[in-house]
Amino acid sequence: MNVLIVDDNEAAADLLLELLSLQDHKARCTYSAKQALEAAAEETFDVALLDLTLPDLPGTEVARQLRALPHPPLLVAVTGFSARDAHGGEPGLFDHHLQKPIDFDALDRILAETSAKAAARG
Repeated sequence: MNVLIVDDNEAAADLLLELLSLQDHKARCTYSAKQALEAAAEETFDVALLDLTLPDLPGTEVARQLRALPHPPLLVAVTGFSARDAHGGEPGLFDHHLQKPIDFDALDRILAETSAKAAARG
């Protein structure tokens, strides 16, 4: 899986990058909405892990722009907010919600499910 990590907490993002790399996933960290959107313009990601409180744009706006891509990634809100509050009043914006601190078993299940669906599509 190719995973885009978007979090302004660089230490948390870098740790997540390291954990995903240890599991043989390709991952890229970005620390702002602008960096995330630039990365998504450069390459296709299977999954985007989006912090909702970024310094330059809300994560919900990043999600909207990623959804508009020709091949949008699976969108996972990663936040301290509840799942109900994470969607910014827009149900269906995110495919999944992970509350901080991230439950890595839940993240593994999301990645495995996404990988299985991608394999089934060919």
